[in-house]
Amino acid sequence: MRAYLALGPLSLILLTGTIAYPKAPSIKGTYRLVSRDMADGTKQVPPNIVGLITFTTKYRNFNIYWKGANGKPVSISNIATYELTGKEYRETNVYYAMNDEAGGKGISYDLSATSGASPAAIKGIRVEMKLPLHDEPTVVFDGNRLTATKEGAFVDHWVRVP
Repeated sequence: MRAYLALGPLSLILLTGTIAYPKAPSIKGTYRLVSRDMADGTKQVPPNIVGLITFTTKYRNFNIYWKGANGKPVSISNIATYELTGKEYRETNVYYAMNDEAGGKGISYDLSATSGASPAAIKGIRVEMKLPLHDEPTVVFDGNRLTATKEGAFVDHWVRVP
């Protein structure tokens, strides 16, 4: 009996030519930004940086605020639909706003339905992927923690809230 169970997935691959990827663990929940490690070695903590990100079954809602190097504010607000499979993260923009006073650019909006995808690496409860739109960071979900890394710029540390 055990031999038949073990051969089931192999038979599926041989018959269909497809590989059965593991189901992605749930990333649903709300995460609060705890701190940001800057590339220069400094650390930002609230109230100089605040953020909240929520993943529902279908939507991602993201809000963050920080002070730039010149002390002027930067904030981003984003709503997107998403899908996480055992091998890929897909996202479609609904609403994106960035206020970059620190960069002297002011506020900009994006209401286009732009879509993007990136590979998802899944090992147990750990999920790693690049958020594919708006030059966002690579994120790693590991249990109740979320880490967002933008190479050469920052590492953000988030914790899931009840």
